[in-house]
Order: sequence, then structure tokens, then C-alpha cells
Amino acid sequence: MGLLDGKVSIITGATRGIGKGIAEKFADEGSDVIFTYASSEEKAKIVEKELQAKGVQAKGYKVNAADYDATVEFVKEVYKDFPVVDIVVNNAGITRDNLLLRMSLEQWDEVIDTNLKSVFNMTKAVMRNMLKKRSGSIINMASVVGVKGNAGQANYAASKAGIIGFTKSVALELGSRNIRCNAIAPGFIETEMTAALDQEVVKGWTDNIPLKRGGQPEDIANATVFLASDMSAYISGQTLNVCGGMLT
Repeated sequence: MGLLDGKVSIITGATRGIGKGIAEKFADEGSDVIFTYASSEEKAKIVEKELQAKGVQAKGYKVNAADYDATVEFVKEVYKDFPVVDIVVNNAGITRDNLLLRMSLEQWDEVIDTNLKSVFNMTKAVMRNMLKKRSGSIINMASVVGVKGNAGQANYAASKAGIIGFTKSVALELGSRNIRCNAIAPGFIETEMTAALDQEVVKGWTDNIPLKRGGQPEDIANATVFLASDMSAYISGQTLNVCGGMLT
């Protein structure tokens, strides 16, 4: 018996990296998975089939997470097939790193819109449904950078810090209806993107992590399952740092 048996989950940005890891883990735990993607329909179809092979329903939708109207329409489509959504994981995110002195307005806006506005868009779109059934778990993907900052990532840090503040506020507003809202702050997680980095640079980062290694998407997925399931029924408004001890 899975921890998420009978649940329906929406996961944004789930065709690679952390998002894909979460989608796979949710399916393993028995949840039907609706996921969004930004570009490759071919990748999305592969993920769909992989999740369906685990014995759950799975469907991908191409959605611009930063577009409020597109998000609302997406959720309306979801409700045609799944009248109830139990869990939402706001995972969609990008980086456009640059020193603030050189950062363009476009780089700032793109990161804020994709990372932070998208969380508002999706939460707003699903909350009425959750309010009616008086239950739900909303999990927002923040970052240790949103807690401690990082040179060259003012836009990313601001978006992730905003997610943490948003999470705390939503938890206070919706708690009386048995809707929980929490954030996860990943540290250095090894994904396809980090695999392309210079290995000496990566070693420099991991040497400064108390556990002396980067995390895996599964580490984030396990934490997300915990916050999505009834195992965390009395946890809301919190930020869980999954960072190998980088933040203490």
C-alpha cells in the first residue's frame, strides 16, 4: 500500500531533474500524476508512459507556468478528468544568473515570473477546489539560495525567498480548512544540468557540504512525498531544507 494511494497530484515542470524524480516517486506511492512541461512534447510523452507503467493515471500538459490565464485553463481541463486534486507541487523554475550590475530587466522579470508568479498562478487556480473539499497539500519548491542568498543570483534568490514568504502566508490563510502549505529548500542537487558543469567546480561545492556529496532528485522526492502524505498531517507553514547540512 502506497503513502499516496487514491490521491491526485499536479506537479509543474516534471519532465526532467527534480520534477521528474518527484513524479516517479509519487507514482510509486500510488498517486495519479498530472504534470506540466514547457517545451518538449516528445519528452512529456515518454514520462507519461513511464508513469502509467507504474499502474497509475498520468497526463502531461504543455503550459507556460508564468501565464495566469493559461494556468487557469489548464486546471479547468484537469478537473474534467479529475474532479478532485489532492496535492500540488509547484516545481517549475529557471535560472538566468548574472551579477546584479550586469543583470538585464528581462533576466530579472523572466526568473520572477517563472519561479514566483507561477506559484501564485497555480495556487490561486486550485484553491477553490481544495477549500470545497476541506483538504489538500500544497508544496512549493524553494531553495537554500532563497534562505542565504548567492552572488550572481539576485533574481533567483529573490524568487525563492518570495516563495518561502508566500508559503507561510498561504498556510495561515488556509489552515482552518485543513489545507497545508509547505516549502522545500533543496541544496546542491545533481541533475542533467549539473552534470554538464566542470567537475572541479562541482568538487569545490561538494567539499563545503557537511555530507560531502551532492543530493539526488530522489532525496527531494522523498521529502516531497512526506509533505504530501498524511505522515505530515500536523506540519504546515514550514520550510524543509534538504541540503546535506549546508544550512543548519
